[in-house]
Amino acid sequence: MLIDVAIPGDRNVIKKESEDILKYKDLVIEIQRMWNVKAKAIPVKIGVTGTILESLRQYPSNISENHEIKELHKTAISGTAHILRKVIM
Repeated sequence: MLIDVAIPGDRNVIKKESEDILKYKDLVIEIQRMWNVKAKAIPVKIGVTGTILESLRQYPSNISENHEIKELHKTAISGTAHILRKVIM
């Protein structure tokens, strides 16, 4: 399983997810061919202010039962706040 996590600007969430799906498509095919295993690319994109796409709701259940959207959401917002505090001070 290939997991690509990114926190792009809110305007770029949709663009970034579609770019990553295309970017990893060939790699997934190559992994499946070379090692004769099932492979899957999971793009996890959350905007800097917590913007999420509907498609994100399907991914955490594929990764593990322990991950929830609200935890990913909270982590993205906390990270943004931390960066902003450093910049301001």
